Amino acid sequence: MEPRFNLRTVEPAGYKAVVDLDAYVRNSGLQPLHYELIKIRASQINGCSYCIDLHTKDARRLGETERRIYALSAWRETPFFSPEERAILALTEEITLITGQVSETTWQEAIALFDESYIAKILMAAVTINAWNRIGVATKLAPTL
Repeated sequence: MEPRFNLRTVEPAGYKAVVDLDAYVRNSGLQPLHYELIKIRASQINGCSYCIDLHTKDARRLGETERRIYALSAWRETPFFSPEERAILALTEEITLITGQVSETTWQEAIALFDESYIAKILMAAVTINAWNRIGVATKLAPTL
């Protein structure tokens, strides 16, 4: 599959805005592995093969295990994820699939585990990867062999 175009060259200012948002999240104090879990899970939901490929590699470089990566799409049914990671994954899914709202149950679980600042960082991470996913899917960006 050939990409439709390269957003970086077609609209560099728009591309840079998303890069800057991503840089903010990376430097916000959000734990790097938390950010990778958010990026992988949202990318799975959105069907962005490029981002799934990229962020599973990044997660492995951070020490993430193959077993947890393989189980990520079924995280609720496994014992592999901590309460904090479960809250992050639930928030990520509800932000990504924002058909109505983030449920009160999910929100309460998150605020029981994190302060408002960390939840804001999780929110911004989910928003950022969803922007990248939409760029990747719309332009047919795909991983290379």
